[in-house]
Amino acid sequence: MTKNADSWWADSTAVIEKGAIIGGETRIWHFSHICSGAVIGRQCTLGQNTFVANECTVGDRVKIQNNVSLFAGVQLESDVFIGPSVVFTNVTNPRAFIDRKTEFKQTIIQRGATIGANCTILCGNTVGEFSMVGAGATVTNTVNPFALMLGVPARQVGWVSRNGLRLNLPLYGHDETVCPESAMRYQLDGDCLREIKKP
Repeated sequence: MTKNADSWWADSTAVIEKGAIIGGETRIWHFSHICSGAVIGRQCTLGQNTFVANECTVGDRVKIQNNVSLFAGVQLESDVFIGPSVVFTNVTNPRAFIDRKTEFKQTIIQRGATIGANCTILCGNTVGEFSMVGAGATVTNTVNPFALMLGVPARQVGWVSRNGLRLNLPLYGHDETVCPESAMRYQLDGDCLREIKKP
């Protein structure tokens, strides 16, 4: 591995273009490519064969597994987990013979969310805080915070806590429950779930 003066590390096979901003303690593994306009936070891990395009931002402590490409318009907030071979798009109607670079749509993966292996995230959507998208799902719409999403197309099947444990709550209504791992309380109000801070 090669150590950078700014205290991030990259394998010798990685391509880091001049101008890319990379936070301290970040590790970039084999055959990755970071473009000049990319911004990557601190303490991130970018697995083998990761591509980060211009105009992409990655927050702190993000884990990106192998074979993931972040195209222009993708934004990952802090503490996000991206599983292996996740696919992001940035155009809704691509044609090889039409230039649509001015039509890229933004995709935001909010703080603490998990995207499972082999998922596809269609552009123009937001995946909410601490939500969990199960392996192989295809996200075609915005995802609520703390939502558990499965299937093709992805549909909400439940709720998860900040710790990633499934919560005993209906999809809709008014109810409360506790995460069995953290003891954090959660309150459901309609189709919105929020944390109730511990006393």
